Amino acid sequence: MPVLSCCFAERFWLPENVSWADLEHPPPGVEYPRAGQVMYAVPLAFGVLLLRLVFERLIAKPCAQILHIQAEVTRPPQSNAVLEKVYASRTSPDEKLLDGLSKQLDWDVRKIQRWFRLRRNQDKPSILKKFCESMWRFTFYLGIFTYAIRYLWVSPWMWNTKECWYNYPFQPLSPGQYNYYVAELAFYWSLMLSQFTDIKRKDFNIMLVHHFATISLITFSYANNMLRAGTLVMCVHDAADIFLEAAKLANYAKCQRLCDALFIVFSIVFFITRLVIYPFWIVHSVLIESWEIVGPYQSWWLLNGLLLVLQVLHVIWFYLIARIAIKALFKGKVAKDDRSDIESSSEEEADANCRNSKDSKDPGVNGRYK
Repeated sequence: MPVLSCCFAERFWLPENVSWADLEHPPPGVEYPRAGQVMYAVPLAFGVLLLRLVFERLIAKPCAQILHIQAEVTRPPQSNAVLEKVYASRTSPDEKLLDGLSKQLDWDVRKIQRWFRLRRNQDKPSILKKFCESMWRFTFYLGIFTYAIRYLWVSPWMWNTKECWYNYPFQPLSPGQYNYYVAELAFYWSLMLSQFTDIKRKDFNIMLVHHFATISLITFSYANNMLRAGTLVMCVHDAADIFLEAAKLANYAKCQRLCDALFIVFSIVFFITRLVIYPFWIVHSVLIESWEIVGPYQSWWLLNGLLLVLQVLHVIWFYLIARIAIKALFKGKVAKDDRSDIESSSEEEADANCRNSKDSKDPGVNGRYK
C-alpha cells in the first residue's frame, strides 16, 4: 500500500505546487489528459491484433501471391518420441548426445543429424509469413508517421522544443494528440502480446525491454501531460522503421538491389533520428530545458531514465546495423547478421555458403529481413 500511495501521489507525478485538483477543472472548452484514458488502449490492442489478422489475409497474402511468394512445403521427419523429447530441450545436439542417441535408437549418427535438420526446418517461419508480418508493420508505421507529421508540422513545439514546457502541466489536450497516443500505445501493446507468437528473433529479450520501456514511457508521459515531448519521441522512432520494413519486403520479393538500397537508407535515417535528433534535440529538451523552465520532480527522473534506456538500445542496434550496412556497401548484398530469426546448425550454414558460392545470383538473406 505505501508503494501504491507513493506511485499515485501528486508529489511523484506533478511539479511542486501542482495538484490533481488543479487539472480536474480546466477552463471552459479545454481538456487535460487523465491517466485513466490510456486504459482504452489495452482492449484496443486486441482490436489491432484482429485488424492485423484481417489485413494479412485480405491484403498482404494477395500481394505476396502477385510477387510469387508462396509458403514453402517442408518435408516432415520420421515420427520418433525420443528425438521429439530431446528436441524440446535441444534443437542442435552436440556430438556426445548424438552418440548416445545413436546407441539408444540403433540409428546412424548422420540419420539422427538429418532428423534434427528436418525438424528444425519445420519450425522455421515461411517467407510468406515473414512477408505478411513486415507488410503489416510497414503499413502501420507509414500511416502513423504520416499522421504525426501532418499534426506536428503545425505544432509550435516541433520547431521550438521549449514550447513543450511553457505553462506545463496546464497544456490542453487536442484530439490529434489523443488519437496519436492511443493508436501508438495500442500498437505497442499488440507488439508486446504478439511477440510471443511472431517470428522468433535472437534479440527477443532486447525487444521485450524495448516494448516495455516504450509502453511505460507513453503511459507515464500521458499521465503527467508530457504529451508534447512524447509526440516528438514517437514520431522520431517511427521514421526509420518504415525503411526497415520496406527493405524486408524487397528482400522477400528477391529484389536484392532495392533491398540493399533501402537498408542503406534505413541505416542513415536510423543514425540521424535516433543517434542525433533523439539525444541532442529531444532528450536534451527533457533533461535540460524542462529543468530550467519547470524544474525536476520525482516522475521527471523516471521518465528521463526510460528515455536513456531507449538510447542505450539505439546504440546497441546501430552497432548491428552498421555491420550489415558496411557488408552491403563492400560486398554488394546484405549479409546475415545477429538478428537471425532461428539459429541454423553449422552444417546448414556450410550448405548455404556452398550454394552461395555456386550461384552468384543468390539473393542472400539477413537476420533483420528474415
